Amino acid sequence: MYGAVSIRVTGRVQGVGFRPFVYSLAKKFQLTGTVQNNLDHVMLILEGNEDELEKAVAELKNSPPPLAKIDRITATPIPPVYFQEFTIIPSKKIDSYSLPWISADAAICEDCLQEMKDPTDRRYQYPFINCTQCGPRYTIIQVLPYDRPNTTMSEFTMCEQCQEEYDDRLNRRHHAQPICCSACGPDIRLFHQSGELAAQDEEALFETGELLRSGHIVGIKGIGGYHLACDAHQERAIAEIRKRKNRPRRPLAIMARDLEVVKKHCHLSKEEEEMLTSTVMPIVVLRKRKESTLPEVLSPGLSTIGIMLPYTPLHHRIFETSGLESMVMTSANPSGLPIPYREETIDGYLYDFLLTHNRDIHLPIDDSVVQFDGEHMLFHRRARGFVPDPFHTQSEVDGILAFGGNQKNTFALGKEKDIVVSSYIGDLDNEEMIRFFKDQIYHYQKWLDVEVKHIAIDQHPLYASTELAKEYDCNIIPIQHHHAHHVSCMEDNGIEEPCFGIILDGTGYGDDGNIWGFEFLYGDADSFERLGHLEYTPLPGGEKAVKETWRNAVGMLYQYWQEDGIEIAMKLFPDKANEINILKKMILNQIHTPMAGTCGRIFDAVSAILGTCLTSSYEGEAAIRLSDYMMKEMDHPADTYPFHLKTNQANQLQLDLSPMLSQIIQDQSNSVSTAKIIHTFHSTIVSCCEEMIERLAERNPHLNRTVMLSGGSFQNLFLTKEIKARLEAKGFAVKTHKNVPCHDGGLSLGQIIIASHAIKSKVVDQCVPGSTRKGDGD
Repeated sequence: MYGAVSIRVTGRVQGVGFRPFVYSLAKKFQLTGTVQNNLDHVMLILEGNEDELEKAVAELKNSPPPLAKIDRITATPIPPVYFQEFTIIPSKKIDSYSLPWISADAAICEDCLQEMKDPTDRRYQYPFINCTQCGPRYTIIQVLPYDRPNTTMSEFTMCEQCQEEYDDRLNRRHHAQPICCSACGPDIRLFHQSGELAAQDEEALFETGELLRSGHIVGIKGIGGYHLACDAHQERAIAEIRKRKNRPRRPLAIMARDLEVVKKHCHLSKEEEEMLTSTVMPIVVLRKRKESTLPEVLSPGLSTIGIMLPYTPLHHRIFETSGLESMVMTSANPSGLPIPYREETIDGYLYDFLLTHNRDIHLPIDDSVVQFDGEHMLFHRRARGFVPDPFHTQSEVDGILAFGGNQKNTFALGKEKDIVVSSYIGDLDNEEMIRFFKDQIYHYQKWLDVEVKHIAIDQHPLYASTELAKEYDCNIIPIQHHHAHHVSCMEDNGIEEPCFGIILDGTGYGDDGNIWGFEFLYGDADSFERLGHLEYTPLPGGEKAVKETWRNAVGMLYQYWQEDGIEIAMKLFPDKANEINILKKMILNQIHTPMAGTCGRIFDAVSAILGTCLTSSYEGEAAIRLSDYMMKEMDHPADTYPFHLKTNQANQLQLDLSPMLSQIIQDQSNSVSTAKIIHTFHSTIVSCCEEMIERLAERNPHLNRTVMLSGGSFQNLFLTKEIKARLEAKGFAVKTHKNVPCHDGGLSLGQIIIASHAIKSKVVDQCVPGSTRKGDGD
């Protein structure tokens, strides 16, 4: 029997070869009709035998193109029009639409890679080969819909052969918007640091290979911005990159030629291998093999290294011409500045030579960074390949912009009931970063056609976002930092009912004006109650004490043991005697000495006491070094140091870790191994969290026994795994982050949900710049 059906498909269906796929499907099942892009969805009309229609719809649902990510399919029977053939009709631009799902950039596919290696193929060795299943998307789209005239490829007119492929409905490059070849596409140029042209096209690639082999630093334009590259086995070149970027110890990522090279240097699980070779090809943090010959200077003091595979045809060509097995591949920006993506924005002193091309990047993006804890993946940086995939929510978020935090910033923009969390921005510590942040917001608003009516910000009065929000003519909703972490994890797991939250991080402005970061909360997006926390200790010098971890240790020692604590500090840090006396006066007179109770600062203090990290050269270095011991030294018995729990005047459970610090200092003086002390310290933090949640649940037996784990300290795989396991053994349901980072990169997701609830409950009427939303228990 003859029938017809109208099908609306939403999700990631633009820029993934979806229309050519549907065309092939129609031919396979002998159907007629049309397919059309409509900004926020693809619209199909299929006609033919009803049995064949049913098979086609089933295949559409179950076997979409590899890059497609279908959110929903709605099929509606309609009267037949009796089309004579199946056609792809031009994209329709409409004035009002729901969230358009913009495709992420995709790593080179196997078909293109094989063509590039085939001497008989017309794209042999062409470094910009692509098709509907790979290549740039997000980074080249200027406006929607995703058609070639709306991308930076509009500057390149297709040659006759490319046009034929583009028009051929059965060709893999049918409607591949970045389609090109050596006759009509982008070309490559190599420049000296002085700006003088050194070589172009093939000669530039071979010259680049020679330069890398001889120890030079080459700036390379990728999909989302410029990288600095050098031979990953030449320590002098690596040291020079560190010097030029002002990045003395922070780990550098490398790009390996192939999987065999990765396996030679690192342990690799099935899940890690699948992610490394996926269409995303992110940086994956892996454990180094003891026999690896990779230089220690790549990730000083750590047993891990971030590795990715070549994800563009240009990368493959460079490996081919250089003969290298691995290259350092780090963003070509000085520390603390945005990734450069235009030739005029990259600083010449960073590189010796610059390999660039004339396919413009419209929107820059960093490489994504992920790590696995067994089978589960966690994000360190959510960027290339994952952004801008949206999150569907039950909350009404239309017109809400969440600014995120000051560190590891992302922002979030809402349209109807969908949220787009931006790519990783960085730390908003200078004018260039703030300008970059504002530019990204402008592009996202333009893309998504969103009029911002409400802005959610962190309630910290000194964050850059507090002043930035005043530039917008809309309601401002300040949100407590750790409440946002809690709700971010809830939203990441699709949980709406009130629940516990263990929020462990390095900093966050508390409702009492102190620095929070070891929090036990209960609540939901509407409100929260602070049920417990770490006892406050002084942080002499504020931010300076975060970088100079020994200052933090001195503050704790003096808080707990006064003059005896100062004496202990003098023995621990004998070369800091004069400064210790100054810090004592600062604490006594409360000069630039905020009070803090955070997990990050506890890790800093212990790291300083043990001498593993007295000064952090990058955020979280002290904690990262301690946590790395847990990956290398797991053969010690799970001892626990003593700690105290008490109830304060606000009826909150308060954690006192002074007994633990006392025992750590005693163990160190008794020459107990550093590895054993660090393991026992970690086990103590786990026990603290376990006992505090148990006590709080006993006090409030009516409360939901679901627990969120969020905050940057949960990047520590041991803490996450052990706290989760112990609480689950006690009958709690424990949730961790899945799709956004647990650190401040996930804050904006929580902020936008809390703001939505505040607007709905009219709390927004009371929200003005500088105000705060209090927790119920404060």
